[in-house]
Amino acid sequence: MLAQTEQEFEVIVVDDGSTDGGAAIVERFADSRIRLIAQENQGAPAARNRGIRELGADIVAFLDADDEWHPAFLETVLDLCRRYPGAGAYATAYTIYNPNGGRRVASIAAVSPAPWSGLLPSYFRSAALGEPPVSASSVAISRGVLEEMGGFAEGHWWGEDVDLWGRIAFRYPIAFTWRIGAVYHTDVVCRACTRVQPVPENPFVASARHAIERGLIPPGMLDDVLEYVAAKQLQTAARNIQAGRPDLARANLAWCPTRMYRRQKIAYSLMALIPAPWYRRYRHMKAALTGQH
Repeated sequence: MLAQTEQEFEVIVVDDGSTDGGAAIVERFADSRIRLIAQENQGAPAARNRGIRELGADIVAFLDADDEWHPAFLETVLDLCRRYPGAGAYATAYTIYNPNGGRRVASIAAVSPAPWSGLLPSYFRSAALGEPPVSASSVAISRGVLEEMGGFAEGHWWGEDVDLWGRIAFRYPIAFTWRIGAVYHTDVVCRACTRVQPVPENPFVASARHAIERGLIPPGMLDDVLEYVAAKQLQTAARNIQAGRPDLARANLAWCPTRMYRRQKIAYSLMALIPAPWYRRYRHMKAALTGQH
């Protein structure tokens, strides 16, 4: 963070009831730009919203404790801000680190190849077809847009970040550059995305349903939004099947409007008909056979 080529910044570190001693490390930095705020554990959305309220800057960027920025990240997103002042978010490409597979650049679909930068032709098509074009640690957003959106939806432990990016994309174009600005680490065991726990619905699906029912989505955007909704519903259904809640998976699949993912929808629909104990037994057998192999 302190090695950024752009040095005019302030840092708000929100200690959301952590137990890893991170707060003591932050307190050792003798830098007036860094401020530590401690609060009882309320979850990632509340921690991010607290940081937004405490900041005085007009542009806000986020960095999860287990990710990292490249030295030119702030310089890159500020350049996007200057070039595309009407955008709702400014995102860079990012690498994904997996200890078993090394590093690779996230596969962002429906975008001209590198070194392109500009306004995404369709945020929702890109997000539906590939890995997210916006990641929590590779994006900057103006304070005004964050306040307009009401920040991150609190009360969710999974999907609150993509919900915010989607709500922004309903109203604003998203600026993107293939210049790599951050590293997303998948090797951290406490990540919410790796938690095998049932979840009724991705919060973005509720936001999309609300916007569609009220006619808030432009007609030219609707098909891409629906495909992205389907991708989120399939992802959630898979999680619920794995967590032993096929009933929740069936509820997810009940509103999964898709042409691109019809095969996956059929496959998950069949899997969701299998009683949970049978599915768990199958998973255990598969794991045992894989281990033997």
